[in-house]
Amino acid sequence: MKLHKLILAIAVAVLANTSIYSQSTSAGSTIQPFLGRWDLTLKSSDREYPSWLEITQEDGQLKAQMVGRWSNARPLPRVEITNGTLTFVSPKEEEGSKADLVFQGKLVGKTLSGTVNGPDGTTWKWTGERAPALVRNSPPKWGKPIQLFNGKDLTGWRMDKPGPPVWTVHDGTLVTPGNGPELFSEAKFQDFKLHLEFNCGKDANSGVYLRGRYETQIETESEAEPPSHHTGGVYGFLAPSPELPRKPDTWQTFDITLIGRRVTIVQNGQTIINNQEIPGITGGAVDSHEASPGPIYLQGSEKGHVAFRNIVLTPAE
Repeated sequence: MKLHKLILAIAVAVLANTSIYSQSTSAGSTIQPFLGRWDLTLKSSDREYPSWLEITQEDGQLKAQMVGRWSNARPLPRVEITNGTLTFVSPKEEEGSKADLVFQGKLVGKTLSGTVNGPDGTTWKWTGERAPALVRNSPPKWGKPIQLFNGKDLTGWRMDKPGPPVWTVHDGTLVTPGNGPELFSEAKFQDFKLHLEFNCGKDANSGVYLRGRYETQIETESEAEPPSHHTGGVYGFLAPSPELPRKPDTWQTFDITLIGRRVTIVQNGQTIINNQEIPGITGGAVDSHEASPGPIYLQGSEKGHVAFRNIVLTPAE
């Protein structure tokens, strides 16, 4: 009788351990397809907003960071995957909303698809495509340099909305309007080398978006913010090192090389970011289609005035 009970106890223990192992394996196989970086598109009733999400698993715990419709990459307070449904929450304070945005979606094939309670009170749809690696297997062959700004007018550029205020040209320089429209090059590019000169006024802010998706920051008013928000940083992702002193009302240079998602930034002849990977789009991107060519986009929606000149791009062939 004791032997029978012992055998029964062993059998129950084995079955229990097998059950726990099966649940763990099942949970892992359910979670794994959601891990990684995702290029999101949020669809309101009148427009689309680019966004970005990264989901990781550390010590058995899910974690997520997100770039919303604006601002920088930030950790999310909640992410979970239950019965094949992904749920993540973006706090209302980050979204300009009366309520937290609760995203729910499922993986359909290779695409995430779901809904979110939009900040306008309606239900928005959203989709997610896995972010491309953008790995280049060989060094690029460079083409002929292109003068993007002719020093006379806005030929080759377009504002994203009508003013006032509007971008202007003064004495061969292109000047931001201050709290106005963004400015996009009509031409789009994939990999390139970009040279430009900029002069940032006191307490002013602008930026240069590479492919329209990755902002290289220009500012004289963000000293209290994180280093990746300072001049020369890729906003919210990469900090300049060394960080050069602020120089309001002084002409400076950027020489930026973007190959795939790896960027090198040289400010005033000194390398401040050296062949580092940009994880994803930054807030305010033109779209989230990272594999596609995109424009050079100069930020005009921030305060103050920044002048640009000698904008020359050398594309990869």
